[in-house]
Amino acid sequence: MYSAYYNSPIGVIQIKGSDKGIEELNFLNENDKVYETDKLDDNMLLCIKELNEYFTNRRKNFTVKLNIKGTEFQKKVWNELLKIPYGECRSYKDIATQVGNSKAARAVGLANNKNKIAIIIPCHRVIGASGKLIGYAGGVDKKEYLINLEKLT
Repeated sequence: MYSAYYNSPIGVIQIKGSDKGIEELNFLNENDKVYETDKLDDNMLLCIKELNEYFTNRRKNFTVKLNIKGTEFQKKVWNELLKIPYGECRSYKDIATQVGNSKAARAVGLANNKNKIAIIIPCHRVIGASGKLIGYAGGVDKKEYLINLEKLT
């Protein structure tokens, strides 16, 4: 497992990955310890490059290799999130309908909450049916920042 840190405009992001791909992008809290970055493979370096391009409005789609881990339902939800176009949002109910069960909006929310690859798997693009920003592992302020960043281009 490789580990790296990226200083984003919304805080430090820890990136974890293996030879199989990126496995986690986690927002760190002020109190979290930042360790020295390991020797990075090409995929980790590409991830850092693509994050930098994303935060400077030069990237809309990520090409970095992912190693997604979760239940079959979670993976189904996350694959739908990957289909949400840059700069657009969908409701939890929209995603539930796309995965085959329009009544599963709450389950979609739980799957979103378990997404370990923030930003690249764009769970920030999922909002409440009313248009309200609801929940985000890194905090609703980060979700709002990411949505607004994507509206700038």
